Amino acid sequence: MTVNGRLRKVVLEPRVTLLDTLRERLGLTGTKKGCDRGECGACTVLADGERVKSCLTLAVMRQRAEITTVEGLARGEELHPVQEAFIRNDAFQCGACTPGQIMSAVACIDEGHAGSEAEIREWMSGNLCRCAAYQNIVAAVADAAKEVRR
Repeated sequence: MTVNGRLRKVVLEPRVTLLDTLRERLGLTGTKKGCDRGECGACTVLADGERVKSCLTLAVMRQRAEITTVEGLARGEELHPVQEAFIRNDAFQCGACTPGQIMSAVACIDEGHAGSEAEIREWMSGNLCRCAAYQNIVAAVADAAKEVRR
C-alpha cells in the first residue's frame, strides 16, 4: 500500500487491522486507537480519498490503496488548511480525537458537505469528542472549507 505518498511493503497476518499496521508496524502513531469498535472515529484515515475507520478495516483489504494519515496532510512545514483551521479555532482540548476529526473534516470538505453548520454536524457525526469541543470543531471545518474553496 502507499501511505502518505510512500510505497510501503508490510508482511502481515490477514487479521491485522489497518490501524494496528499504521501504528505498530509503520510507526505512524498520529492515528489514534479510541474505542477499537468503530464508534468514536479517532482512527479515521483516508483510503483512496474516502474516510474509513481503520480499526474496522483489515490491512489486507487495502492492498494497493493510497492511505493518508494525519501525518501525511502537511507539505513540509506548511500545514493543511484544516490543520491550520483547527489551531485558529481552538478545535481540540485533550487531542485524543483530533487526528480523526481532522481526517474526517478533510473528507467532509472534499465531499462537498460543508455548506452549513447543520450539514457539517451531520457529516462529522461519526467522530466523537470526549471534551465536547464540537462548536469549535464545526467552526474549524467551516473556516477551512472557505480556505479550500479559494
